[in-house]
Amino acid sequence: MTVVEVVRSSLLGDVAHGFLGRAGGVSQGIVAGLNVGLGSGDDPEHIAENRRRAVTAVAPGSRLATVYQVHSADCVTVAEPWPDDARPHADALVTDRPGLALGILTADCAPVLFADRKAGVIGAAHAGWKGAIGGITDTTIAAMERLGADRSRIAAAVGPCIAQQSYEVDEAFRDRFLAQDAAHTRFFVPGMPERWQFDLEGYVVARLRGAGLTRVEGLGLDTYAAPERFFSFRRATHAREPSYGRQIALIALA
Repeated sequence: MTVVEVVRSSLLGDVAHGFLGRAGGVSQGIVAGLNVGLGSGDDPEHIAENRRRAVTAVAPGSRLATVYQVHSADCVTVAEPWPDDARPHADALVTDRPGLALGILTADCAPVLFADRKAGVIGAAHAGWKGAIGGITDTTIAAMERLGADRSRIAAAVGPCIAQQSYEVDEAFRDRFLAQDAAHTRFFVPGMPERWQFDLEGYVVARLRGAGLTRVEGLGLDTYAAPERFFSFRRATHAREPSYGRQIALIALA
């Protein structure tokens, strides 16, 4: 059996966490590997087993909590996991409860894991471009502070996501970011005619630092360019595949 690959951030220290990819799962076909996406059309038993393996690899014995992700800036506070069919519509979770594994699913969007070790507060956010520009990382930090965290202590890591060299966007996309702040031009470099390459990870890292976090790390892993390692929505779209897998990022308190 292939071992589940767990990518960790040195900034999050001994807090149980990990960014996972395709390795170590039971799914087959175009979603082969550790696919955890309930909306992928995969066998539900495979998804359940993949989720079990993911939690076991990162935080054995923890109970998994995820949300129905909608590219929003909404964050929920978790006290107990909810059934899969009752997941709240949101794009981030925070908790101060031991034994809960907060999970964020991605397939090119940026997963962000947060921890204030002293306060015993953690968070996880799904930062696609819509959520990122909408302030999902800001609302996550604010929700952590309501649980007793202090942003001067919060560490954050941005996991595998689509990299600038793989992320082509049009003028209208770029204009949205420049309308927010003209300085955001630094996250775009020219590509094909009337096209730009967008640095999602760089933008998310900048948002985190702009919110007052001093301990921020971007792992620099491109989901699009590593088909054997990560799922990618854009790669699947370019290949005209009927579906795509999702990987998971997890964080938990002991």
